[in-house]
Amino acid sequence: MPYFIYRIEQQSGQLVKKLTFNNSVDNYKQAKNDVNALRESIPEESGRFWKIVFAESQLQAEELLQEKRDKPVLMEWEK
Repeated sequence: MPYFIYRIEQQSGQLVKKLTFNNSVDNYKQAKNDVNALRESIPEESGRFWKIVFAESQLQAEELLQEKRDKPVLMEWEK
């Protein structure tokens, strides 16, 4: 299964993220190096960020990125 690299843009108030496919790579180390290089080229304040997704297909990768995840609950000793 390949690693898919996406640029994600989400404006405040939007429910759906704008996903832009960049590349797919079979090797995690190569995907990580590619994403780190891309992250250096875009300032964090722009509202865009890069993600790596491990999935069977590009469709599954986009579904995983669009999922709404709950924030983890911090236990008392983790605060």
